[in-house]
Amino acid sequence: MIIENCNPFYGKHCETTTVGNLLRNCGLEPSEPMLLGIGEGLSFIYWDSKQMEFPFLGGRCKPDVLTENIVKNLNLSIQVSQTTSKSKAWENVKSKIDNGIPVGLKLDCYYLEYFTQKIHFAGHYVTIYGYDKKFAYLIDTDQQGSNVKTSLESLSDARSAKGPMSSKNRSFTIARRNELPDLKSVIVSAIYNNAYEYLNPPIQNISFKGIIKTAKVIGSWFERPGVTRELIIQAGTLMEKAGTGGALFRNMYRDFLGECNDLFPDLKLKNPNKKFSTIADMWTEVSKLICKAGEN
Repeated sequence: MIIENCNPFYGKHCETTTVGNLLRNCGLEPSEPMLLGIGEGLSFIYWDSKQMEFPFLGGRCKPDVLTENIVKNLNLSIQVSQTTSKSKAWENVKSKIDNGIPVGLKLDCYYLEYFTQKIHFAGHYVTIYGYDKKFAYLIDTDQQGSNVKTSLESLSDARSAKGPMSSKNRSFTIARRNELPDLKSVIVSAIYNNAYEYLNPPIQNISFKGIIKTAKVIGSWFERPGVTRELIIQAGTLMEKAGTGGALFRNMYRDFLGECNDLFPDLKLKNPNKKFSTIADMWTEVSKLICKAGEN
């Protein structure tokens, strides 16, 4: 069963790409930067735990929260399913596709057969829009090929994987309720909420406090047991290119502010838009320096 006329939403970041596909099925066509902005997604995190072989640098809010914010701010409804049973998890998805509804999945991309870089990352999102006896047909980011497929077995392993950021076979669908709220009001509220969260982090490793912490501890990476040049390079590469941080979200937020300024010039977002252009370039430079430190 494959949903016909499933027109892919092409995006750079996995969660916004997935939400974009589900919204397109609802007749909504926001840009990817608009989704990040409305989802109050801009942040930063320095994450290190005993289960991780190396620290993780992220540039956005927690997984799932971005989707929840988009749904809340646009007055949409979301149906989420989680289960420890692989068979029940598949039936949850299969029943939706059989009724012509694409489904968002959260999983560990390590198991997806079309991924060339085998890195465990259980906070990855894809849209499934079809299946047959052997394969699941997915929409991923531009970087991963957009229209892709993987075996049903590999998809099951990816969805049930355990570890940091993993969920219990999480799947979700989005539907419209009534009329959409006033976009200008939504934008103002989302910018305010995102700024407030960024300036009032609950713990020391998030948002601007997380950046300060990173600056203090990054020099000690070389002293970590088992550290390799590959792990340091991987941290820089993930930060910049894998949809987890670096310039990607700063560029997207820049474009979000630019789009809002075009729509509503009275919000006076032209100057913030220019500042984020400079900020994004600086994040790219940081990523390059981390990779260079590993190479050297």
